[in-house]
Parts: sequence; structure tokens; C-alpha cells
Amino acid sequence: MKKIREIYITLFFVAISTFATGILHAQANPGDLKNATPEQRAQMQTGMMKSKLKLDTNQVLKVQAINLKYAHKFEPIIKGSDGRMKKMKEAMSLQKQKDAELKQVFTTEQYKQYQDFEQEMKSKMMSRLNGK
Repeated sequence: MKKIREIYITLFFVAISTFATGILHAQANPGDLKNATPEQRAQMQTGMMKSKLKLDTNQVLKVQAINLKYAHKFEPIIKGSDGRMKKMKEAMSLQKQKDAELKQVFTTEQYKQYQDFEQEMKSKMMSRLNGK
């Protein structure tokens, strides 16, 4: 049970950093996300954002760069052996930084949609962690 919980905690951090694409993959195969490269995670994130937020070409290029930057920054957290609390703090700090950069690229409406979708995914993951 502890191992399963560890997997879900790791997936929670990845899901946050991947703007919900992680949850979709986690449902199919939990090990895939931990083994995905930063480039693969950034590509998944950008694809999801492009379709969900209806990004224009210029936005896609900027968002891709941001996603790749933070996918690389999240890599040591995902693969690291630090405790859950330390990983959570680091992941949340990075996510705040990433959100601030994305806010500069998105329109007000797109950023609101992004936040709403991110919150929905967090709630779903927490429900799964709590067995509901």
C-alpha cells in the first residue's frame, strides 16, 4: 500500500507539471510518466494546452519553451529520492514560477481556463489518493 501511495504522490507532482496530461497517462500506465523524458512531457503539455486553450501559433512557441524549461527543472524532483514533503514543496514552488510565466503568454480568459482545469485535475488526483 505504501508503494502505491508513493506512486500516486509522484504522479500528483507530475500531473501538476504536465497540466493534466499526466493524469490521462497515469490512468493507463502509472510507470510511463516517471519514465518519460522532459521533452516528451513538455510536448504532451503543449499539445494539451494548445487544444484546451486554443493557443495561437505565437503562443504555442512561447508555451513550448516554458514547458520544456520546467520539464527539465521538474526532472530531479520526479526522479529524485527525496522525501514526499520536500518533493511537494519543490514542485509547488516550481509550479508557481511556471504559472507566472504562462500568465504572461495567455490571455486573461485562457489563464482562467488554465487555472480551472489545473484545479479540477488536482481535485481528481486528491480524490484518487483518498480512495474516493
